[in-house]
Amino acid sequence: MMEKIAVVILNYNSAADCRKCVVSLRQQEGVELEIVIVDNCSRAEEADAARSVAREQGCTFIAAGENRGYNAGNNVGLRHAAGLGCEYALIANPDMEFPERGYVARLAAEMRQRPDVAVVGSDIVTPEGVHQNPMMRDGDWRSSFGWIKSFFRKKKADTYDFIDNYAESHYCSKVSGCCLLVRMNFMERIGYFDEQVFLYCEEAILSRQVEREGMKMYYIADARAIHAHVKSEKGDPVARFRHWKRSRFHYIDNYSGDSRLGRMMAKLSMTVYVFTITLLLRMKK
Repeated sequence: MMEKIAVVILNYNSAADCRKCVVSLRQQEGVELEIVIVDNCSRAEEADAARSVAREQGCTFIAAGENRGYNAGNNVGLRHAAGLGCEYALIANPDMEFPERGYVARLAAEMRQRPDVAVVGSDIVTPEGVHQNPMMRDGDWRSSFGWIKSFFRKKKADTYDFIDNYAESHYCSKVSGCCLLVRMNFMERIGYFDEQVFLYCEEAILSRQVEREGMKMYYIADARAIHAHVKSEKGDPVARFRHWKRSRFHYIDNYSGDSRLGRMMAKLSMTVYVFTITLLLRMKK
């Protein structure tokens, strides 16, 4: 009998992507997937389309009562997975694609071999080949001023500045929230994802939750998924930065471990950063 693993896909006006993601997941081998599509209060036509995907592909469809953000929406699916008795759950954004048919089985096998690991991530690339995993650990308040250097630093072609070594499998500090495998008894123990943030900084918060529980994250270099993400479809960038600022402040206050003065300095830096980026975006318009 194959192992049953839950897959939580949080849909928000992304039914077309959701369909491609589910079709890709249905080709996975070596595991039995219980796919749960949580609709986070999409437009009526998008919600109906996602419901049709679930019906056609044999998935569970759950309509969230309200849109309370990324973490709260995924928690709806995780609580359903807990009720099914699944040991592991894959969190996958609708715009993820899985060309490797043994992908989920590979992540689950690594988790089984490492009882000290609560979260497993893989190599994740954009269609252009830019690597998005694993992420570096968030530093103390002094690292909050790193954005100043970023304006003058030449960008890498194959990855982002905050990405760690993607060529080798290793214990890591943080993985992308777009696709990761979590140990369900760990998620239940921490009370699931922190629902005080609406969007952004979920990875930083989860990283510290893992550390606080004495657990680890692990990155697999020889398993790859594609994040078919289109930046232009993310909506108003100014509104996104405001969401990011609120989430970052929550992280600083509750997870950074900085002193009171350090937290004040970090928040000052983030305020100046968001103001600067917002000003530049408005000037571009």
